[in-house]
Amino acid sequence: MTALSALIFDVDGTLADTERDGHRIAFNLAFKEAGLDWVWSPELYGELLIVTGGKERIRHYLAQYNTGFEKPANFDQFVAGLHAAKTTFYTKLMSEGAIPLRPGVERLLREAREAGMRIAIATTTTPENVTALLTYTLGEASLGWFEVIGAGDVVPAKKPAPDIYHYVMEAMNLTPEQCVAFEDSFNGIRSADQARLTTIITTNGYTAEDDFTGAAVVLDQMGEPDDAFTVQSGDVFGHRYLNLDMVRAIHKAAHGR
Repeated sequence: MTALSALIFDVDGTLADTERDGHRIAFNLAFKEAGLDWVWSPELYGELLIVTGGKERIRHYLAQYNTGFEKPANFDQFVAGLHAAKTTFYTKLMSEGAIPLRPGVERLLREAREAGMRIAIATTTTPENVTALLTYTLGEASLGWFEVIGAGDVVPAKKPAPDIYHYVMEAMNLTPEQCVAFEDSFNGIRSADQARLTTIITTNGYTAEDDFTGAAVVLDQMGEPDDAFTVQSGDVFGHRYLNLDMVRAIHKAAHGR
């Protein structure tokens, strides 16, 4: 049997509920600062999440929801500037402690480190956003916990393409059979599944109704010893919260030996 060597984590929605009260708020602040009357409501933002990547999301919004907006001649720079401002506002929100990690995340990360398990990140969000989240929730030293942080535009095709996972596994010199991925969304499971990864899903308010075909297990959260997860699909092997033993059991079952 191929041994489990690494855990690869998505960020937004998986490590923390960053979308509704983090990224969405930061986008709206950036729009206001730029003198735009755009306001992304929680409901609209849920629809926009079909597109991964902040710059790509702005373009999608203008193409599908705000078609009357007159694009400036320097449209690419305009979008990039909005996204840079959004990143600044998001980092400020993180520094104020507005967005904690989801239940069980810190515990699982620390357990993996103590066991000598390699850990990495595969996300479409920017490196700056990853740094902000980790620094303000786990401390600056936590950046060194992750062997590889695959983020932002390091690959040309973002999720649901599998490219970011291929990038991370290549950097770690690992095969899909040696890894387990952690995701929260339809685009995430599509990305991980196409990379042939065994995937554990923890849903959130935006993704609870997504199609998670291909996932090994779907949970509402990782859970804690005093706060059990709810199983939506898959075998949890008698566990009430996600720990390294459960991850290993899922990995073993997925590889049939």
